[in-house]
Amino acid sequence: MCGSLRGTPPAPSNPPDCAVQRRFFMTSSLGRRSLLQGFLLLPAALLGRAPSALALGGVLPELNTPAPDFDLPGVTPDREGKPIESRLNLAAFKGRWLVLYFYPRDFTSGCTLEARGFQRDLASFEARGASVVGVSADDAESHASFCGSEGLAYPLLSDPAGEVSRRYGSWMAPYSLRHTFLIDPEGTLRQRWTGVHPAQHSQELLAALNTLQAAKAS
Repeated sequence: MCGSLRGTPPAPSNPPDCAVQRRFFMTSSLGRRSLLQGFLLLPAALLGRAPSALALGGVLPELNTPAPDFDLPGVTPDREGKPIESRLNLAAFKGRWLVLYFYPRDFTSGCTLEARGFQRDLASFEARGASVVGVSADDAESHASFCGSEGLAYPLLSDPAGEVSRRYGSWMAPYSLRHTFLIDPEGTLRQRWTGVHPAQHSQELLAALNTLQAAKAS
């Protein structure tokens, strides 16, 4: 006990057991604080990467390195706008710029705004030699309905298990995260976005594409 009892000699002002308890609690508090700091620093330390290479969905691919490969099923609208089941890989876009955007789910408000923006500006991307491709965990049937509903004229690919989304640091099961990657005609990742504002994102991509193409031409 940490106090004295009536009728017994007063205990020392700092009994050994009370001092031990105080030291224990101080040590435990410091230990918990150090442990928390360690957990916060552990991912960057283990991966040997700058914090900017980390995102909510995992480790982002590095800029100015070959973009992670993909080979996914999905739908590609034909010339009449009818979604046709297809399968696309990164090699299919060799020689063209590629806007590869990941999004959580068909028909949700933010994803619909983002898709409409890319469709609105699709001719501008095409004029700059760029293709637009969307990726989510939705199946081909859902993508076909989404394309038909919104009049989308670019491919949507299905990544239900998140295999490709993980390669791009863009997976939080069961959904892909709203991340976008700009890949040049040689297959090199040139820019990435993790803080996406759906309504204005397409214009943001066009501005970045203009800057990169101008720099490459100079």
